[in-house]
Amino acid sequence: MSRIDVIMPQMGESIAEGTLSKWLKQVGEEVKRDEPIFEISTDKVDAEIPAPAAGVLAEVLVKQGETVAVNTVVARLETDKASVSSGGPAAAPAPPPPASAAPAPSSPPPAPPVPVAPTPSRPSAGPSAPSPPAVPAVAGPPALGNGPETAEERLRRRSTPLVRKIAAEHGIDIAGVPGSGHAGRVTKSDILGVIGGGVASPARPAPPFPAPPAPPSAAVISHAAPAIEAWPGDRVEPWSRIRKLTAEHMVMSRRVSAHVQTLFAIDYTRVAEVRSRLKKSYAERGVNLTYLAFIAKAVAGNLRQHVGLNAAVGAEATIYRREINLGIAVALDWGLIVPVVKQADELSLLGLARALQDLGERARTKKLNPDEVQRGTFTITNPGVFGSYAGLPIINQPQVAILGVGAIEKRPAVVTLPDGTEAIAPRLMGMLTMSFDHRVVDGADADRFLADVKRTLEGFPDESA
Repeated sequence: MSRIDVIMPQMGESIAEGTLSKWLKQVGEEVKRDEPIFEISTDKVDAEIPAPAAGVLAEVLVKQGETVAVNTVVARLETDKASVSSGGPAAAPAPPPPASAAPAPSSPPPAPPVPVAPTPSRPSAGPSAPSPPAVPAVAGPPALGNGPETAEERLRRRSTPLVRKIAAEHGIDIAGVPGSGHAGRVTKSDILGVIGGGVASPARPAPPFPAPPAPPSAAVISHAAPAIEAWPGDRVEPWSRIRKLTAEHMVMSRRVSAHVQTLFAIDYTRVAEVRSRLKKSYAERGVNLTYLAFIAKAVAGNLRQHVGLNAAVGAEATIYRREINLGIAVALDWGLIVPVVKQADELSLLGLARALQDLGERARTKKLNPDEVQRGTFTITNPGVFGSYAGLPIINQPQVAILGVGAIEKRPAVVTLPDGTEAIAPRLMGMLTMSFDHRVVDGADADRFLADVKRTLEGFPDESA
């Protein structure tokens, strides 16, 4: 008899845990090597995990919906079919986790010991500045030569981007907040409890920039909806993990950024001519040439001249990104995800069209890697594919702008004829709308950028490949 452990994989260097969202195979079912066996959700991406070998699913050790540390054994495969019991799946006790893994989520994590750490010697802020009180140290990044971090240390040190953002806004040292999450991880409820309850948090080191003034506590918790009762006949569907993350991210973005929108009408007639000439040759190479590829090309090409739109906001500072990485929002049956085209300004029209097609297909089949949804610097969302005339999207934090693409369709427009006279004629038109963060982007700068994008699209150069 030969059994193979199936473990929770580490989906990226910064990912220390994963939620087993769905089993695709049941105990007793045969599986092929590399056949998807379960789905996981992390803070970054949903993905299907393939079987490490062919065999029969003999044991399931982690239930759907449970969150466990990476490298935790979640199931076992039996490579000898005859040795698998034909009976129903018996509840198997979970094996003890590896030394580097966090405690299993089915039992409450023990209170972490309080390490005794010497207060680091730092230059005094001034002769009259009192020394900050000693704070119990929490495991952080290991010093060089101290060996690798354990999964529990990574879990304790990391929280979701929303939690870290709220903590930063209120000057709270997240390391000093008692965490109720897995392995002592600080959750959103924990941080809101500190803010709403007026619990004092330990002093934190001064940030590299002065922190922006904290908004009132009510602004943080105002999005907490009151309890709503379901009426007879209603269907109640709990939020999936991706829906929860999207909701938190959108509410946080509207609270953090000063949203302003600008709208431009685009004449796509020239783009349609170029697309018509190139579409067949692109199809022969397995690439579907869409209008979105032209828009992405125009945006990426103009961001280099408008660096203020390819930026992020720090603490009273603007971070101008060197890379131009376009996030492309993809609507899925179970939520929304934003895969990223890296170094988009260096790609040809063909390269962009191929990248958009590949990322979109793999997003829909849960084949994306975590690094493919990270490090975006500017986002494009395309509600026009569903017939929307125009939309006003919410900024994808920590970026400062997002472009919305409206439906592209024939509409009457005023055109100038070769002899200089004007006439009303059908033209292929569509709206581009952009939401931008008015804290760092002025309206004139946003409009100059979109005007250049419009100019590029309406006079798109001929492409021969």
